[in-house]
Amino acid sequence: MVGSKKEIGNAGEERAARFYAERGFEIVARNFRARRGEIDIIVAKEDLIVFAEVKTLPGGEADTLAYELNAKKRRKIIESAKFFLEKHRKYSNSIVRFDAVVVDMPGVAPVYLIENAFSEI
Repeated sequence: MVGSKKEIGNAGEERAARFYAERGFEIVARNFRARRGEIDIIVAKEDLIVFAEVKTLPGGEADTLAYELNAKKRRKIIESAKFFLEKHRKYSNSIVRFDAVVVDMPGVAPVYLIENAFSEI
């Protein structure tokens, strides 16, 4: 995969969105921005809403993922998710899940989902 970091990231996010859509999720938002941060993909299915962080890591490994999804980044995603839920009350009774989707990391599936990758607690 050749291209700028942004192009590679956008392509990874597109693949991650398709991955969720193929599993019956509705794409609610992409690149949702709040003052505290950004959420790559927000999807919903029945009574579940998922806030997903997508990492495209063609040369990465587990340590790279841990570095990329550090405590500060997770906190920003959680704060942004709270802001989203305040603005979109129809999801207020939904079960909330935070996923990590890893795209193109050697040694795992091309689109590798880590459900419940982190939580507020």
